[in-house]
Amino acid sequence: MERITAKELPKGWYDTMLNTEGYLKKAGIDPMIYHLVKFRASAINGCGYCMDMHAKEAAKDGETAQRLFLTQVWREATCFTPAEAAALHFTEALTGISHTDPKAAYDHASEHFSKEEIANLVLLICQINSWNRIAITFGYEPGSYKG
Repeated sequence: MERITAKELPKGWYDTMLNTEGYLKKAGIDPMIYHLVKFRASAINGCGYCMDMHAKEAAKDGETAQRLFLTQVWREATCFTPAEAAALHFTEALTGISHTDPKAAYDHASEHFSKEEIANLVLLICQINSWNRIAITFGYEPGSYKG
């Protein structure tokens, strides 16, 4: 069976996802944290299309390939700020929520972010996890992102 294409989605479906993206872009999330979260969640979920997309978008904003590679081992890497490390911890906890300790990750995040910032991080993590599932389910081709 052929997969659903963007043209076949119910009216308003894609716009809903894009509206959330618009909110997140204006939410004041540090751009590097924004990219690190999206890249790390995409790696955890095995979403090649989103990893490609977020690597390209992060590079446009000045992120380095080395730091993106090191998101896989962020606990050992010394190139991340304490806030970035907390965001990566939170991303892992919420992406793998049944296999992690979200409370410890929340507590870690609360050392670096306000309640509003934590709420926006939760939405960002939820959003990229949704995009990962969409891209994987609908068969978006890794390496095909043109941004």
